[in-house]
Amino acid sequence: MSLKVGDEFPQVLLKYAPYDAANPGACAAPQVLDTNNDFAGKKVVVFGLPGAFTPTCSAQHLPAFVAKADAIKAKGVDLIVCVASNDTFVLDAWAKQENVNGKIILASDANGDLGRATGLSLDLSKLGMGSQRLTRFAVIVDNGKVAHLSVESNPSEVAVSGADNVLAAL
Repeated sequence: MSLKVGDEFPQVLLKYAPYDAANPGACAAPQVLDTNNDFAGKKVVVFGLPGAFTPTCSAQHLPAFVAKADAIKAKGVDLIVCVASNDTFVLDAWAKQENVNGKIILASDANGDLGRATGLSLDLSKLGMGSQRLTRFAVIVDNGKVAHLSVESNPSEVAVSGADNVLAAL
């Protein structure tokens, strides 16, 4: 499947470690984010990227969303979800390093379920990153339906899937 505007966002179960403001250094037990139940009746921004701690993801993609999370939520967005192909614990460590502080959920698609369900995956085995990684994209999901979708033609760049483009689309 190739996800497109107007489609129902597919149901997948993603794992994430919730932010604990009382104990921000601890890694909370992984929780499940169910895209059907947790997106129902909400406006959600989902952005995907190839991997935590990678140069473009760490220097451009995630930091811009962290910096603009309040402005995005002020446009009526209930949740901002960053999805990467790493495991939950790597994403939790990355969230701490990037000072996400609960503004964004960093969810794991380590098994490639979201990538397969949306067609938003790519093979990065030539770079030593594995054959199933998410490509770089941004989706606005409104009450379960895809209202906006931007997919990078070059996953090494943040041109159309960045926070500024999402803000403009909202």
